[in-house]
Amino acid sequence: MFQKILVANRGEIALRVICACKELGISTVAVYSEADRNSLHVRFADEAVCIGPARSSESYLNIPQVISAAEITNVDAIHPGYGFLSENANFAKVCEASEITFIGPRPEIIEMMGEKDRARRIGYPLILKASAGGGGRGMRVVRKQDELLSAYQTARSEAQQAFGTPDVYAEKFLEHPRHIEFQVLGDQHGKVVHLGERECSIQRRHQKLVEESPSPVMEPKQRKELGAKVVKALEQIGYTNAGTVEFLMDQDGALYFIEMNTRIQVEHPVTELVTGVDLIKAQIRIASGEKMEDATGAIMPSGHAIECRINAEDPMTFVPSAGRITTFQAPGGTGVRVDSAAYADAVIPPYYDSMIAKLIVKGRDRTEAIGRMKRALEMFVIEGIKTSIPLHRRILADPDFAAGKFDTHFIERLLGTNGK
Repeated sequence: MFQKILVANRGEIALRVICACKELGISTVAVYSEADRNSLHVRFADEAVCIGPARSSESYLNIPQVISAAEITNVDAIHPGYGFLSENANFAKVCEASEITFIGPRPEIIEMMGEKDRARRIGYPLILKASAGGGGRGMRVVRKQDELLSAYQTARSEAQQAFGTPDVYAEKFLEHPRHIEFQVLGDQHGKVVHLGERECSIQRRHQKLVEESPSPVMEPKQRKELGAKVVKALEQIGYTNAGTVEFLMDQDGALYFIEMNTRIQVEHPVTELVTGVDLIKAQIRIASGEKMEDATGAIMPSGHAIECRINAEDPMTFVPSAGRITTFQAPGGTGVRVDSAAYADAVIPPYYDSMIAKLIVKGRDRTEAIGRMKRALEMFVIEGIKTSIPLHRRILADPDFAAGKFDTHFIERLLGTNGK
């Protein structure tokens, strides 16, 4: 097992990795920008190194700075979290060359699965996506040819700013799809498993707002058949560590592969609550050479879990709301989990993603999980900045959401907008 891990990220995911390391008895090193000097991941890590100013390109995306921090603190491994450098094959190669374990897939696998720039289908409407990342950044829908150039230029600019590379790719845009993804793990001994699917259709501007597991529309037979195909494909390429295979489901229930993310996902907690597997610990154990059964223990799915991403933004216009949090009172009780690096008096900077917390609940079934989430949202108090909590309460109260009748355009219909 590793002795010391550097966490190459910020916010709640950096804190989440630090928590897993503490439970495994592993020392941690935090890296931070000048804007994050007072962040909780800096406070709770055993060591911390400032790697640059607030701008991501000069700090969290700065590979030489991250590697330098790793070398001066003498770490065994680096956990990239999600976003930033997590799907950067060059970064994984540099880690390898520096004799530092990259906690994720091998560089050649990241490179292979990251080749998203070959259009899978043709014709309009199509969607442009950033090759190096997700989360709605570097993404534009093009419905006719005269929109293509402007959308292409905008997508490239956003991709460069968010991920350090302007590369984008195009794929067919389905008008009313559901977004379904399978969580996978692969060890270094040829074993790959899937841990079920997540439903991620509740989105705004192509960024997920609510995720749940299992999907309310995935039939057991379909889950078994598709899960087996996913596992077989990844075993054939020798996939290791955590990943997510993503699909769009059309109105007839047909599934279309869209991409694979070679990293842990923001929404991994819903899978953790349903399966009982700590995915971050499993990543670390797998990277250290442990076999799957030792890394995960028994995988026995039960119940239903839902996650709401709490963003620092206006709940109607989605305009980011940076500033100082004056009150932060998180809900608790049976089946309620909050992943966050926010606290009362914390300052939310304007430079990064607006998500400040993840509220996750588990129930015996979907009905109980919805009721629990409604209660938890009502008892979640954040003051001083605007948040998406009021919007989440509307979502959970909507009859179509309760009935599982929704697609990726649910928010537009709920708010009576066209997504702008």
